[in-house]
Amino acid sequence: MNKYPKFAEIKGKRYKINTDYRVALKCNGIINDKSISDEERSLAIIYLLFSDEGLNNINDWERLLKVAVKFLSCNNNGNENNYNKKEEVNMDYQQDWSYIRTSFFSEYNIDLDTVEMHWWRFYELLCGMSEKCIFNRVMFIRDFDISQIKDSVEKEKWIRQKKAVALKQKETEKTAEEKRLDDLFEQQLRGGGNIE
Repeated sequence: MNKYPKFAEIKGKRYKINTDYRVALKCNGIINDKSISDEERSLAIIYLLFSDEGLNNINDWERLLKVAVKFLSCNNNGNENNYNKKEEVNMDYQQDWSYIRTSFFSEYNIDLDTVEMHWWRFYELLCGMSEKCIFNRVMFIRDFDISQIKDSVEKEKWIRQKKAVALKQKETEKTAEEKRLDDLFEQQLRGGGNIE
């Protein structure tokens, strides 16, 4: 049985983590919301995961944020994680929620509208779904390379499918300064305290 972390330890002080997957999904939405400042995003994440106790300890904010990123990326081994890596995005929890919810029910008979679950367990189950579930079929369509298809009818079919499941763009093109600030913010999030 997996032991999922429930506490963060900063300078010998333990902070209880709100481990519910819904909270982690809210944090993910906040991280990706470029309409609010980095400081507001950071404080919102600390509040959601560690409640008032985290906000009341201003000297621990930086370390709590680093632990929060480790927790949200399901990383407790100290290795570099993929949470902040720049990759082509092929899924979005909010936009894909109906696919995820349906897939959890068909794969595991779990109703995400009624169940409580640790974020790491949710993430493990999400990653462990079969190819047959709707969520993974959508991901396959998004990732499929149509450049190799020679038949124009088949290619047009794939183009229509890709458009039907394409993610909506959330943000406009960033300025060089916004990109620099985002990179700086992500650098600050790496490293940090322990979770247990």
